Amino acid sequence: MLFTPVEIQETVNMFLRHKLDVRCITMGISLLDCADSDSKKANRKIYDKIMKKAGNLVKVGQDIEKELGVPIINKRVSVTPIALVAGASEAKSYVEYCKTLDKCAQELGINFIGGFSALVQKGITPADRILIDSIPEALATTDFVCSSVNVGSTKSGINMDAVKLMGETIKKTSEASKDCAVNGCSKLVVFCNAPEDNPFMAGAFHGPGEADSVINVGVSGPGVILAAARDYKGKPINELAEGIKKMAFKITRLGQLVGAEAASRLGVDFGILDLSLAPTPAVGDSVARILEEIGLEGAGCPGTTAALAMLTDMVKKGGVMASTSVGGLSGAFIPVSEDEGMINAVKQGSICLEKLEAMTTVCSVGLDMIAIPGDTPATTISGIMADEFAIGMVNNKTTAVRLIPAPGKKAGDWIEFGGLLGGCPVMPVSKFSCADFINRGGRIPAPIHSFRN
Repeated sequence: MLFTPVEIQETVNMFLRHKLDVRCITMGISLLDCADSDSKKANRKIYDKIMKKAGNLVKVGQDIEKELGVPIINKRVSVTPIALVAGASEAKSYVEYCKTLDKCAQELGINFIGGFSALVQKGITPADRILIDSIPEALATTDFVCSSVNVGSTKSGINMDAVKLMGETIKKTSEASKDCAVNGCSKLVVFCNAPEDNPFMAGAFHGPGEADSVINVGVSGPGVILAAARDYKGKPINELAEGIKKMAFKITRLGQLVGAEAASRLGVDFGILDLSLAPTPAVGDSVARILEEIGLEGAGCPGTTAALAMLTDMVKKGGVMASTSVGGLSGAFIPVSEDEGMINAVKQGSICLEKLEAMTTVCSVGLDMIAIPGDTPATTISGIMADEFAIGMVNNKTTAVRLIPAPGKKAGDWIEFGGLLGGCPVMPVSKFSCADFINRGGRIPAPIHSFRN
């Protein structure tokens, strides 16, 4: 017997009672063969290829949902970083490329399309600069496109010229989209050590080292892990860790099944399975509530980083037991606006920006979906990013920043993003300036342990 009645009932309970789902299936598509010196021809090639490759993505996802009874929340597409494709053209702005991606997303019926991106960890090409300069208008005039810029890596260090530029770009993007339904900064991520196979938005792009087309899957399940933690209430931490690891194994097996099936039906390679616990604003779907169940009065109190380290590690260990295709980010996300427990922690004062930064040393990504006062200087935003990217560079891990300067808002005010993006209080930032440091520019050299050849 493949599955016992007990295992089947357990899985049913995961869906019905604990909000288990496959958070996304993301088709990665290479656009390298769409480059053309004529930007109109390039955009036509991009449109044609995306529509051909991903034409059945939504239908296949819906069919799998019905047949397996597995909720698949988002169907998405990621593409080659547009700066690599558009650089062959004569275009002085890449806004039209962004609008082409948006048109594809609308017609396909997908939730998001990622890849309006540039890789500038060691230097900025003219094409990279054009893309970055295009971001504010591009995200203000489209609905479904997500943008990302990688400004550092363990191998190359941190490009501080790019960090300064992205601080300015975030400010411009927030202002350009202040009257839009969704602030453009919620669709913009800045990375250190960006993975090329991440299925989660807003940072997904299809890396140049990937196959022509793949399916990457992001599983989730904070509610299931929360239920597992409740089963071990009062038990030693090592026993709790073992219980979390076993549950992560079961979640991963589900994702592996969905990913392999989707790839087979779409006639593309199965890429990776991302194990990240991705919360939502819904009650019972929170990483912060798992930390509280472990024994913390509020997320952010002493012990939070240790508890999060254990949680992240057990999710990864359980996942790699279940699949040989683990990739992407894999661990635990701690976005503020997308996690009702994290929102509560901000409201009650148990967590602050600096504690969130400490937590990012052990979680999947970084400072995610955090609203800050609208009058925060661009250099302060760059300083926050530089701190986060130093953590990623030195620890050889992915770190990212998705900050939203809220126009006209001050610390303590509420800002609403809607849907899966949620809403959150505006968090205070340091009033002390780092402008002289940021304005130096240049590059922070790679750490000594980056030299491994």
